[in-house]
Amino acid sequence: MHSTALLHLLQLASPSLPVGAYSYSQGLETAIELKQVHDNETAFAWITEHLLRVVAHFEAPLLWRLLHAFSQRDASAVLAWTEKALVGRDTAEFRAESIQMGYSLMKLIRELNLVDASMEKCLPERTEITDTPFPTAFACAAIALEMAPEDALLASLFSWAENQVLVCVKSVPLGQVAGQRLLLSLRPSIEEAARTAMRLPDEELSNWAPSLSLYSMRHEVQYSRLYRS
Repeated sequence: MHSTALLHLLQLASPSLPVGAYSYSQGLETAIELKQVHDNETAFAWITEHLLRVVAHFEAPLLWRLLHAFSQRDASAVLAWTEKALVGRDTAEFRAESIQMGYSLMKLIRELNLVDASMEKCLPERTEITDTPFPTAFACAAIALEMAPEDALLASLFSWAENQVLVCVKSVPLGQVAGQRLLLSLRPSIEEAARTAMRLPDEELSNWAPSLSLYSMRHEVQYSRLYRS
């Protein structure tokens, strides 16, 4: 990889990217509250199952398609997959998370003057859709930074996994070394999720995860919370 592309990739995947990812747990905080996640082994089990059963079958393949749609400047494809990204968020917290992070990332890349005129024409904001979900914003940023779709997909998956590990480090709690060991052990699952996302047919995309949805809804009324989802 060219050094410029690598630096762009590291910046986009960085936990310091000001999009608010650190403030969301995606249901993990509820699992910790209920003692379903309470040590290294249960943290690994939760993250890998969420990654391989949910992210790899919905958010990641959506991102993969959006990356190609932006690279081809295909506005109709961007709109179609953006609509699916929005309707696929089945709880109030999950929808608010994707919209808030998408808004923050779009604001950032515009302030950095990364979006050219041809890409601006592809954005769903030009249609009746007023909210840009995070996968659409991430794909737009990645292509604007001239990343290869494969690299951008892996960066997104790694960033997601790193955030989940950080939730465990803070809230289980796990030690810093244990957290890094956990993140390292997730590498094969991240690669598997990327392969699944790239080869999954359109008709097999699915966010069917009723237990996760119930955890998300329970989190909305959870008494003590550090995270917004």
